[in-house]
Amino acid sequence: MSRILTDDLPFDLTVPVAIVGGGAAGLCAALAAKEAGTDPVVFERDALPQGSTALSAGLIPAAGTAAQRAAGIDDSEAAFAADIQVKAHGAADAVVLRAVTEGAGPAMDWLSDVHGLAFTVIADFSYPGHSARRMHGLASRSGAELVDRLRAAAETAGVDIVTGAHVTALIATPEGRVRGLVVSRPDGSEERIGCLALVLACNGYGGNRSLVAEHIPALKDALYFGHPGNQGDAVLWGQSLGAELRHMTGHQGHGSVAHPHGILVTWAVVMEGGFQVNVQGQRFWNEASGYSEAALAVLGQPGGIAFDVFDDRIARIARQFEDFRRAEAAGAVLQAESTDELARRLSIPRQVIRATLESVADLKRRRATDGFGRDWAGVPDLAPPYRAVKVTGALFHTQGGLAVDGAARVLRAGGVPLPNLFAAGGAAVGVSGPEASGYLSGNGLLTAVVLGRIAGGEAARLARAEP
Repeated sequence: MSRILTDDLPFDLTVPVAIVGGGAAGLCAALAAKEAGTDPVVFERDALPQGSTALSAGLIPAAGTAAQRAAGIDDSEAAFAADIQVKAHGAADAVVLRAVTEGAGPAMDWLSDVHGLAFTVIADFSYPGHSARRMHGLASRSGAELVDRLRAAAETAGVDIVTGAHVTALIATPEGRVRGLVVSRPDGSEERIGCLALVLACNGYGGNRSLVAEHIPALKDALYFGHPGNQGDAVLWGQSLGAELRHMTGHQGHGSVAHPHGILVTWAVVMEGGFQVNVQGQRFWNEASGYSEAALAVLGQPGGIAFDVFDDRIARIARQFEDFRRAEAAGAVLQAESTDELARRLSIPRQVIRATLESVADLKRRRATDGFGRDWAGVPDLAPPYRAVKVTGALFHTQGGLAVDGAARVLRAGGVPLPNLFAAGGAAVGVSGPEASGYLSGNGLLTAVVLGRIAGGEAARLARAEP
């Protein structure tokens, strides 16, 4: 259980900047803190830093980057911010929104130019809600590669990463200044580590069933596709210190997790002209709305199951993603040479699946908008051989969290910052507002990377100013 201690016992060691969590947020914070002239220490509960970053597609949206210019893509911070705010129904935290959209481009160029992460833009399809192609990824298009490369960059920079270090308590003054933390080791021993500034980069509360039931009851029994260590420590510690919590109902779901394989299937299979049907062979919603709200849409179907239906052309696009290649290797992606074979493989009456395919083909030919509100203009038709994946809905990560300002400082109610506490990624409030439908593709890693960089730099400057 997350604890706040107020004792004045001595520390085993004192560091200038302590960072809790070794995912994208924590590692970016560490790189920035090191660059700002301090020696940060990352405390990671697992034996290898991975976190929810490793489970993601590793894609970070940013506007005005060198990678976009190289791909001939015209974009702007203003357009990026507008897209996020439209998707969030106007409810995105305005201060955080400005900080991350203005900071994303410089952060991507920094990681590329200074730390050797060779990002390229996904230029062959668009994610729902983005008015420009601005999703940046590494070669494998996987979060595992992203966190591995960030860890390697941190090690090259001389950052100390302590693994097998589970932070179980913070030590603070009655006024809310963090003095240090308690670290539990695998052998049962504990260490007391002092710090001048603390960055919480330990994600949200998706792995805490009781908190999910409290804030997102509709997904309390859903498959959780995030890291099990996301127990809400950051929000619980912050709340105990008097911090404000914002948009705690906000989250990112996903309606395309291969079942029972548990492998993410890229939403490109939908956006490039595919669609979803339930076990009865019927479409049931506007799939182009977004993959976050797809979680509840799919879970609302019989058995909480749907099928992604697409074709060989789309499969070739999807193979740029390592997760999709894994799904194929695991046998999750079915192939059918005809509509009748597709019906047989999905155990759906052939007249039903044939009617659904013909209906979608007709919408595409007429460039029409269907009864669910999906616009099919300019979307290529499907052609045999067909592909299909049995999928379910899942909770990926939470988007609500600690209120922060543009410097990633954790705020009390009323906007007064806590003295030396910073938050990034899932620990901080995101830019998706309070609803799943407010999540724009990439919002999670956006706040991880950009707020992480900001938090690390600001924490280092505060630590260096201490007498």
